Parts: sequence; C-alpha cells; structure tokens
Amino acid sequence: MQEIDFSECQINARTYGGANGSKIGIVYNGENYMLKFPPKPKQKTELSYANSCFSEDISCKILKTLDLNSQDTMLGKYNDKIAVACKDFRNKNELFADFASLKNTVIDSSTGGYDTDLEEILEIFDTQKQFKIETETMKEFFWDLFIADTMLGNFDRHNGNWGFLINEENNTHRIAPIFDCGSCLFAQADEHIMKEVLTNKNELDKRIYTFPNSAIKFQNVKINPYHFLTNTTNIDCIKSLQKIVKKVDMNAINNIIENTPYISNLHKDFLQTIIKERKEKILDVAHEKTISNKIKISNDKLKSLFIISKETMGKIKELKNEKNKSIDKDKEM
Repeated sequence: MQEIDFSECQINARTYGGANGSKIGIVYNGENYMLKFPPKPKQKTELSYANSCFSEDISCKILKTLDLNSQDTMLGKYNDKIAVACKDFRNKNELFADFASLKNTVIDSSTGGYDTDLEEILEIFDTQKQFKIETETMKEFFWDLFIADTMLGNFDRHNGNWGFLINEENNTHRIAPIFDCGSCLFAQADEHIMKEVLTNKNELDKRIYTFPNSAIKFQNVKINPYHFLTNTTNIDCIKSLQKIVKKVDMNAINNIIENTPYISNLHKDFLQTIIKERKEKILDVAHEKTISNKIKISNDKLKSLFIISKETMGKIKELKNEKNKSIDKDKEM
C-alpha cells in the first residue's frame, strides 16, 4: 500500500476543537481535511498514545461496514509524524452543533449539556424542538452508535463528540457523520499489553466484561455494556442490537485491519481478536437473550390465553347447566 505524505499539503484556515491531540486543517486533492495527531502523554507511562490515529481510521472504516454514516479517513505522514486525515463533512453554509448544545436548549432539563445521564438523553429526544429531525431517527442513531461503540470498546462517546449539522440559510438539520473514534480499540495498549491479552484469557476477559465502561451513565454510574445489553428491556436499544448484529461482517473487518499501514502483525492480531471476542461475548450473547426473552413472552401469552380459554369454557359450562336447570323447572311447572 502506497504511503500518503501530507507534508506539502496547503494549510487551510479551518480550526478544530477537542481535547485529544493536535489538529490542523489541510487541503488534500482539493478537499478540506482535519489532520489529527496523537496526544502527548502527560506523564511517563507504558501505555501507547500513538495508536489513537489507527483507532480513528480503523473504527470509522468498520462503522461503514455496519451501514453507519461515519467520516472518511485515511492514514499518512506529516513531517515524519503518523497522522489520520479526517475529511471535513460540513457542506457549504453548514455549522456543527454537538448534542450538548441541543441538550442546553431544553430549559426543563435538570442537568447541564455535558451530563451523560441516559434517562435525560432519551428524554431530550422526546422533548427537543430545536432541530427538525424525527425523534425516532435520533433514537435509532443513538442506539446504533451505542451498539457499535460497545463492539469497538469506545469508553469516551460523550455529548460533545456527536451531533448535528445545521444549514442556517435553508433551515435544514441533519445528524452529522460519526467521528472522534480515537478512544476505540484500546488505543493505549502497548505491545506488552497486547501480548498479555492474546496469551492470558483472564486479561482478555477483563477487556470484555469489566472494562471499558461507557461514558453514558445510568443512576449516576457509568454503564457496563455487557450488563446493560444482557438485561435491557429498552425496545429501541434491542432493535438496534438486532440490526447491528446481523450486519457485522468479520471478514470485512479483518480485511480492514490487515490493510492498515504502519501497524505490526501483533497489533493486527490483537485488534482482530478483541473485536471478535467483544462481538461474540457481548453482542451475540445479548442478542440471543433478547430472542429467548421474546420466545418466553410468546409462551407466557399462549399460556395466559390457554388459562383464559379454560376459565371461559368453565363459565360457558356453568351457564349451560343453569340454563338446563331453568328448562327442567319450566317443564315441572
């Protein structure tokens, strides 16, 4: 695969916020991109921070295989530094507004825009009047992303890194493509951790059942995706789970990882393993449980219908007996 060098690209006047790493705007092949560099560690650590660029690129490509609208990305170098180029998805006259901004428009909301309480988030979908986007469309997007983030191990999907595109000229609104996936796929794992996870089942299981937790909270506690998905009764969440599970193509995902430049074979094995395991042990298990629960509910309904039928037949029999008694009495008279 030919390496892309962004070093000679024109720098544009666009600036980008966010806390994870430095970012500059460039023009590549006549289009605007944000060039994103890995954050520098605040202190000496064995964890690797350079992997966030790979996580961003790989995760966005995987999201596309699930038919989710994610930003276009590519890896390359800028003055010998590995960076990920993220295509600017704003059309002419469009502004980006994060979900926190929308949350702030609901004056009855009891928490601030960046508070990630699940019940409040779902309530905002039902009560917001700012954007002309259907409630069901917002809910579907939110839960689709939650399921995908679970498979990819994203611990940092908060109210500030997903949102909406607003065209103020024609007053149209749409959900923005998914972006900011640098916290997926255990980006801080170095080669020592990768080897340990691949050779130690306990270390692998910890990264499935124990962490990472979601940034979304329920009753003021960060959600554990495994426990949440295997116990939820939220219909919208279950619909997204059933939909996404059917779309996961491990061959396509493995090909994306195999064709990723700059990363080692160990890193590729680690990513392929962690995605497969999280898919099978979280998403598939939760999916099977929803099917079992559906069958149980159906059986309970049949059982209740049978009980009702028995009761009804009993009442009919009683009425018949009473009628016969009445006829016999008439005959005697």
